[in-house]
Amino acid sequence: MVCQECNERPATLHFTNFINGEKTELHLCEQCAQEKGEMFMMNTGPGFSINNLLAGLLNIEPSFKKKPQGPFRHEHVLQCPHCSMTFPQFVKVGRFGCSSCYETFKEELEPVIRRLHGGNSTHEGKIPKRIGGSLQLRKDIELLKQTLKDLIANEEFEKAAETRDQIRQLEKKMTDVDEGRD
Repeated sequence: MVCQECNERPATLHFTNFINGEKTELHLCEQCAQEKGEMFMMNTGPGFSINNLLAGLLNIEPSFKKKPQGPFRHEHVLQCPHCSMTFPQFVKVGRFGCSSCYETFKEELEPVIRRLHGGNSTHEGKIPKRIGGSLQLRKDIELLKQTLKDLIANEEFEKAAETRDQIRQLEKKMTDVDEGRD
């Protein structure tokens, strides 16, 4: 796809805007996006980049400051203990300094991830068709095994026996799928 602004370079940035149910799309190359960055991305300033886009998403809640504590009520900015990156620095740069940042800023990222994924904070993904049958069966079996352990711990032996039978049926079905008899 070619940039809609210059009609020369390939479009690498794609903007979709919904206003009153009407969808508008804009496809730009990186150079044109930098030139038009202020207009398209709510005044992010010159030098528009994907990092600025992510930083804009991360500015949803100014929760990177911990609540004031003690009688002095000084504000403490959350900081990674390994690389010393602060959350405001992450918002500005658009990437973490080390792997420990993910755990350090976990609470601050949760609302952002929920917003990006339509209210979900975990990625479920899709199961490929070629291995979908056995993979889903394995997941179901593991879930039932955990349920079985809980039932036994709670001394609900009749329900545990039913669950055990379900596990056996699924294991037999999985064997049939793996051998191609499905």
